[in-house]
Order: sequence, then structure tokens, then C-alpha cells
Amino acid sequence: MYFVEVILPLSLSKTFTYRVSEAEYSYIKKGMRIAVPFGKSKIYTALAIELHQNEPTLYEAKEIHQILDETPVVTAIQIAHWQWIASYYMCAIGDVYRGAMPSAFLLETETVISQAKDIFIDEAMLSDEEFLIFDALQHQSSLKVQDIISILGKKTVFPVLQKMIDKNILTLEEEVVELYTPKLIRYVRLSAKYDSNEGLSDLLEKLKSAKKQKDIVLSFFQLKAVDKKPISVKQLVEKSGTSSSIIKALVEKGIFEEYHIQEDRVSFDQNLKEKNLQLSPAQQNAFDGITKSFTEKEVCLLHGVTSSGKTEIYIKLIEEYIKEGKQVLFLLPEIALTTQLVGRLTSFFGNQVAVFHSKYTNNERVEVWKQVLDNSPKAKIVIGARSALFLPFQNLGLVIIDEEHEQTFKQHDPAPRYHARDSAIVLANSFKAKVLLGSATPSLETYFNATNDKFGLVEISERYGNVMMPEIELVDLKDKYFRKRMKGHCSDTLLEQMAEALALGEQIILFQNRRGYSPVLECITCGHVPECPQCDVSLTYHKNKNQLRCHYCGYSMAKPTNCHNCSSVDLTTKGFGTEQIEMEIKELFPEKKVGRMDQDTTRGKYGYEKIIDSFKNREIDILVGTQMLAKGLDFDNVSLVGIMNADNMLYHPDFRAFERSFQMMTQVSGRAGRSEKRGKVIIQTYNPNHNTIQQVTNNDYFGMYKEQLYDRHIFKYPPYYRLVKITLKHRDFDKLKEGSMWLYQVMSQNLDLPVLGPEEPAISRIRNEYIRTILIKIPTNKPLGSTKKTIQKILNSFEAVPQYRPIKVVANVDFY
Repeated sequence: MYFVEVILPLSLSKTFTYRVSEAEYSYIKKGMRIAVPFGKSKIYTALAIELHQNEPTLYEAKEIHQILDETPVVTAIQIAHWQWIASYYMCAIGDVYRGAMPSAFLLETETVISQAKDIFIDEAMLSDEEFLIFDALQHQSSLKVQDIISILGKKTVFPVLQKMIDKNILTLEEEVVELYTPKLIRYVRLSAKYDSNEGLSDLLEKLKSAKKQKDIVLSFFQLKAVDKKPISVKQLVEKSGTSSSIIKALVEKGIFEEYHIQEDRVSFDQNLKEKNLQLSPAQQNAFDGITKSFTEKEVCLLHGVTSSGKTEIYIKLIEEYIKEGKQVLFLLPEIALTTQLVGRLTSFFGNQVAVFHSKYTNNERVEVWKQVLDNSPKAKIVIGARSALFLPFQNLGLVIIDEEHEQTFKQHDPAPRYHARDSAIVLANSFKAKVLLGSATPSLETYFNATNDKFGLVEISERYGNVMMPEIELVDLKDKYFRKRMKGHCSDTLLEQMAEALALGEQIILFQNRRGYSPVLECITCGHVPECPQCDVSLTYHKNKNQLRCHYCGYSMAKPTNCHNCSSVDLTTKGFGTEQIEMEIKELFPEKKVGRMDQDTTRGKYGYEKIIDSFKNREIDILVGTQMLAKGLDFDNVSLVGIMNADNMLYHPDFRAFERSFQMMTQVSGRAGRSEKRGKVIIQTYNPNHNTIQQVTNNDYFGMYKEQLYDRHIFKYPPYYRLVKITLKHRDFDKLKEGSMWLYQVMSQNLDLPVLGPEEPAISRIRNEYIRTILIKIPTNKPLGSTKKTIQKILNSFEAVPQYRPIKVVANVDFY
């Protein structure tokens, strides 16, 4: 008896055993996909992780449905890494598998309906709707549920289908559908009989009366003379200025032969520009420091001020590793950044660069996956957001994590809730590869590890080309409002500097970390604020769509004309977002082009690229944006950066609020004056004497680090303690309260650790579910593995209590 152990793409912690034949047993390899039946009628794409001959004792093993791959699509190192992620971040291995694979690899089961065979059906007995379905099945063998919805013109088709199934008229079957389709390009070549000189003269004679067809043939020869490559139908249509129907006529006449070639969807060949990169003395010192550090340590932190030229050092390092035939993974926190970096890297490395992130289509991601798996020259360097970590590397030599402090490297929902920086260090260790972390404002944990000799540390304290650090000026908003020197949300100081920069033809960035027009719409008469019916938050007003929207669940409604509480028409907005700043600036500078970059304006695949390119090409004079702007973007004509309100970042109920505010403001400031002229930054605040704001002004990272480290030590936070946050959610407030209290008490009794809670978070209800959180603090000298096992046991016993089973429980390890 032969069995295969598989992982299913479902939120299940255990693996499942299926029966296979002897031939299948010898054919299947670890890492192949197998379609398996699960439940009553579903078929899922499982991943083989082991072959054995041990029959399961708790259930009878089912037989597999079919083998989907000829060779493994997942490597052994990947499977081991996924198992580490599942155990470290306390989630199901099925969640990791589902999150790691491009969804085109996880075949969907779609319900297919066909007519029952060998059954006599009396058409007179069928209702009108049943007859329509029956009649459609006379013309085609099977229908999908979607087809039946369009035939009947209504969405509720299941009752009708159920009746027909009960009458034995229809049968259901689950059909597995392969989602990935290769991209095929149509090419044409001249038929063999016309390939000689005599054949050519015959051909031109034959076509003398068909002018357009003759033009196409001549265009074909012109293209052939210039380039020996195959000629595509698209190329030929563009060259001859005719339509593809004429080419089709030539194919039918037997003059042209049509054929297809599979092609990659993304190619960077055209970007390659041979450049010889010269490092400045400071960059060369840093490069040598990193090389030396890699001889002793696996991980090195490059702490360089903004605009110190870290990217050039990365490029030099990548060159070294590619010469050795290694693969390089370059992780970025934001898709917006990949847009700029891809341009810079492809100009050096051409088509050796592959890009992998969620804005790419399913098919494009499958292609990159296959290129990395085959160790293709087209994917020597992989640039991507955190999900690129899951690609099937064969020979990884270097991992670069740029802007390593960014919170977007941590996935919060859905599971696996992993941190890309920490997971990448573990992955690199499997390949004995090196990891370079780069940042102008490293996270406290990383800097702590670097100063305690766990990581290497290399610092650059000057900007590239000896450009000066920007001058930072603080504007006291209390004073400006008191003296009536504000226009909208801009102080007179900011407006003067903006007018001066625009007069010199320079560009400006304005930063406000909140999208929409205004976060609150309030009735002046009774004070009522419209709230989301499903979440405990006020609805944000978006003026261009004239609607109120919830940024948590997506609920929206038209902007009310009068108060829903007292019917008063006196409604006013409070607070401001990027949309309001954009409108104010357009009124103040009507002749200038103003752009906005936030989640609302970058929805499409090329949303980021359009805005970044038009700003780089100086089509936009003033760019208003959220934190997307704060990260490593490089615009050489920006001389002024305005931070509209520094305070709304500082006062968050979060132990990282001051660290994050410092990082955000320093990063935004770093966008100013990146070429010869010294840049200027204006920070508007109600509290100019706040320690963190003073540290930003003096560019005092070390001062912020020491102050925050002191606080973290006293209040038991990272890097001295590891945090595990348990979140409980349920629609019934009382049941949730009772369940969370039970869990808290059991944890307090069984764990000899600080356990805080059960706490109501700042937003205590989202999507109609109430939320409670419990925080467990584990000191670094305690064994983490055994502590998490105890926590997992307690969570399992919580699930075993019948009245608490409906409560959703989520564990988030290192949730910061």
C-alpha cells in the first residue's frame, strides 16, 4: 500500500494522507501538485510533501484524483521554510501554502451541470425555467452555474437546479480548471515555395492586381532585411499600415504560413544601457565595509542618511553575486518603489531582472515563478514586495531589504502573518546566503542587533555628491491661527516658500498621512457624526465622489444633505485629508498642475507609474500624498517638502508612535534637495518643542534611539521582549467578553509572563464583529518555542469549549 502526504490550500494545520498506486508512487516527487478529493464533492490542488507506506489510523485514505505536474513546482527548501513560518507565526501550513503560491497554480473547482444520461424526460412536466435549462443542455453537453444565471436572467438559480437534481434530470460534477494560459504571439513566414528568387518573381506577378497584399509582402521583406528575428503579425500590420485581415487572406492563399511562439509577458530588454558605475569615496568605503562584514556575519545593516546613494552600493553588490552565478532577491516595502527601482536596475542588468508583486496579473506571476524555478537568466535578480520571498529560488546568494524599518513588511491579514525581513533572514540561512538591510532610519530592533554585534553595521553620514542635508523649519500652528496667518491648512510661511520654489521652476511635495477630504462630517446643531453601521469609526468624506466611506470595511453612502439625527442642514467637515489639501492648493495656485498620490489614485496596475513618471517628467508641479511618498523615491527637482500636520502621527495609542513618526518625517524630509541645491522642509505642528520633532529637526537618530530604548526597557517592549497578540472577534458582545476573560485567566495562570488584557482596541468593532485583544510579553531570555507551544495548547483548549467555538481567535507573533 502506497501513500502520499499532502498540504491542502485551506486553513488547516495538519497534512492529509491519500492513497496512490505503485506507478504513481514512483512517479510523484516532493513538491508536485496533485488534485485530490476533499469533503463530499470538492477537489483541491494539494502539494505533495512526502511519500510513505504508513496507513492513516484515524480515517480511510481516499485515492488521489490526478497528478498535475511532470516536475516539482516547489523546492524542498521552500517547503521547509513554509513549515518554519507556520510554526513561528502560529498559523496553519495550509494558509502559508495558499498565500505563497500564485493563485493560478491553485486550480479552482467549478460546479459543472450536465444532463443525466439514459433517463426519459417528459418535457410537458417541466416548468418554464426548467425547460429553458433542459433546452440549453440539448445544444451543449454541460453548463456552468454562471451560464444558467444568464439563461434565466436571475441570480437565484439554486432552487430550480435543486428541483431538477431531485427529479434526476441533472447531475453535478466538479471539474478542475487550469487557470494559467501561456501568452502566444502570432508570427508569419513566407511559404517555402516562394522562398527562392524565381518563387519571388512569381509571387509579385501573382499579386500585381492586389495592391494592399503586395504592400504587405514588400513590408515583410523590408523587415526581414533589417532583422533576422521572426516577424510577428502585429509588427507587419504596423509597418505596412494595413489590417490583419489582409494577412489572413495571404495565409489562406498559401503565400504566408502562420505560427505561434510562447512569449513572456514582461520583458526589459529595451531598457539595457551599458553603464560603468563609479562609487564615491564614501560609497566605496561602505561597499568595502559590507564585503568585510559578510566574511564574519550573515546579516549586515547599511545605515545611510537619505540620498546617500544606497542604491548604487546595492547595484555594485548585485554585480558581484551575479558574476558567481547566484540569484539575488531585492525586497521593497511598497509597490510604488518597485516602479522606480526597476527602471534603475534594468538600465544596468537589462532582461536579467524579474518583478513579482500583487499588481501583476496571475499569468505574469506564474511566468516569474517558472523562471526562478528554472534558474533562468531572465530572473537572476527578483525585485518585489514581501510576497517575492516565497519564490522557488535554486541558488540564492544575496537578499537586499531596502527601507527595512517599514511596517508594510509585516503582513497583518490574512494569515500567514509573517514579517518579510525576519523570514528573509531565515530563508537566506537555508542557502547560506548573505542579507543586507538598508535604511536611513533603521527599526529599533535592527539597530539594537547591529550595535550588540549580532549583525554587521556600516554607516554613511553624508549625502551623495556632498549635497547638504535639507534645512528644516518648524511652524507653530497655534501661533499662526492666533495671528490669523493661515489660508486653509497652509501657514503663510509655507505659502511664501511654495511661491518662491514655483517661481524658480522647482517642484514641491506636500505630505498628509490621511486620504479622503475630511475624516469627520459633523452637524453643528446637535453634534451628530455619521458613523459606519458595521464598524466603530466615523465615515470619511470623499468630495470628488460626493460620498462618505468607511476605510475599514468599504461601506459607502451618498453625502447627506441634512443631519440624520435632527434634520438640520448645517453640516461641517472636521480634520483634513489629501483630497482637501489638493483642492486648497489648486485654488491658491490655479495656474500650477497639482497631483495626488494615495490609495484612491493608484488603484490600477500602472497607477503608481503614471503619477511617478509625470512627476519625474515635471508635468506635475505640486504632489500631495500619503506615506507612499515617504519611501526611497528619488526626484532631483524637488526643493521643498511640506508636512501639513506632524501631530496626528505622534499621538497614536501605540508603543511605536514616536519611532514611526521620526521615521516618517525623516523619510519625507529626505525627498527634498537631492541634487545640487539645498532642500527645505517645513513641518507644521501645534507642539514644536516635542522631543521627537526636535530630533527630526536635528537629524538626531541616535538621540531618538536611546530615548525610545530606555522607555522600551521600562515598559517591557521589543527589543527586550517578544510580543504575541491574541485577537478575539465575535458578533455577540457578551459572549466575546465572557470568552476573552476565560482565555485571559487561563493564560495568566499557565504562563509565568506579563499577560495584558482583555483590552478593547481603539476601534472595537469592524464589519459587525466586536474585538478584544490579549497581549503576551515574552522576555528574550525565555525559550520562545516552548512558550508558543503552551499558548497554542491553551488556544486549542479554548476551541474545545463548545460555547466559545464560534469566537474567531487569531494569534499574531511579533505583531509590531
